[in-house]
Amino acid sequence: MLKKTSSQKIEIEASDFGDNFVWGVSTAAYQIEGGHNVDGKSESIWDKFVLKKGNIYEGHHGQNACEFYADFERDILLMKSMNIKNFRFSISWTRVLPKGVGAVNEAGVKFYNKVIDFCLECGITPWVTLYHWDLPQVLEDKGGWTNREILVWFETYVKLCATRFGDRVKHWMVLNEPMVFTGAGYFLGVHAPGRKGLKNFLPAIHHATLCQAIGGKVLRAKVDQAVIGTTFSCSQITPFSKKKIDVTAANKADTLLNRLFIEPTLGLGYPTENLKVLKRIEKYIQPEDNENMVFDFDFIGIQNYTREVVKHSYTVPYLRAKIIKATKRNVDTTLMDWEVYPPSIYAMLKKFNGYKGIKKIIVTENGAAFLDEKKNNKVNDLKRLSYLQSYLKEVRRAQIDGLQVSGYFVWTFTDNFEWAEGYYPRFGLVYIDFETQKRIIKTSGKWFRNFLVKNENKN
Repeated sequence: MLKKTSSQKIEIEASDFGDNFVWGVSTAAYQIEGGHNVDGKSESIWDKFVLKKGNIYEGHHGQNACEFYADFERDILLMKSMNIKNFRFSISWTRVLPKGVGAVNEAGVKFYNKVIDFCLECGITPWVTLYHWDLPQVLEDKGGWTNREILVWFETYVKLCATRFGDRVKHWMVLNEPMVFTGAGYFLGVHAPGRKGLKNFLPAIHHATLCQAIGGKVLRAKVDQAVIGTTFSCSQITPFSKKKIDVTAANKADTLLNRLFIEPTLGLGYPTENLKVLKRIEKYIQPEDNENMVFDFDFIGIQNYTREVVKHSYTVPYLRAKIIKATKRNVDTTLMDWEVYPPSIYAMLKKFNGYKGIKKIIVTENGAAFLDEKKNNKVNDLKRLSYLQSYLKEVRRAQIDGLQVSGYFVWTFTDNFEWAEGYYPRFGLVYIDFETQKRIIKTSGKWFRNFLVKNENKN
């Protein structure tokens, strides 16, 4: 239950969320593994993208990252000590299929088998993400997500993962945030592979949507008792004013950022009514594609960090809308210049609960980056602690109001490589000194550990 303290603040306990509520942490292969060219692993689009000057903050790269590949036991044991029972990680496509398809790299398969086995040995349930943005460069050289052949490439990759790991891994996520890897990577060019324009963006959207369903169908056929999901980035969109042009702009942004991938998955087709430019995607749709985009997922993962305030803009092509930066609105922000706005996660839970056909919703990412400072071998990250507690209160409020939500995964376990921002933003419950690779559990991590321990003791 929710309890009010003497200061009238709402206090939450993990047991309030129910005995079957899933608590965990999320990570991604390129962001933590390192070992970028060892034991048969080939180059991914991120391995290449980080090498071009100006792409990444201060020239950072993920070649070493958190050295998870070299010493995964260290972090899994630390996870166990923090009472974390569910670990979401991704498979590096290039580590198991260096050429994208064809010959299997047995050393890569062996590595993930060891990770999975050690998780189970430690009482931790593995949740595997199949695609978390690290496409083999050899496939990108053939067009990557813009090439319809990726439907075959991706099916081949998923079949390998299902057959080699599916006897022990029962919880799966097909894609991580397709709107982000297509938008940032194939339209804006700020993420790997650095492509720009509608000519890249639209086919990438469609092929990712089809692959999302293909992945689900392969897992359903190959893995007994599989629990299959996929994940979507989402942000509450608020119009800058009540003016019709700002409301219209906000609706367009909501269509692009929150509706584009979930609706075709549910059989609703692409949401072209509010964003006419999406009609151009029809040139890439072949017979039976609309049917083949649909898959009955066991759960949908939503990943929310903030809200966006949107106003009309004549200068922004296609969308005619622009986001007003949080720093210009005099609000509390994270190091990513994202507004700290806890009601956003409630709003997103409500939005996705409004769709018919979604069986279960899990928050598969939520967290914040702040300027963490190490003093006397401690990291007292009170802003992150406040952030996590306030967002969790909104998740609990959603439950109380009858909205369905079945789990919560913190982004992320340890500080890691944060894509274009490099190592500057730290999201972890655990601090990493990247020169020594030493781990320090932050104040937020200690709180989460105690939060989960109390839950276990009550069950």
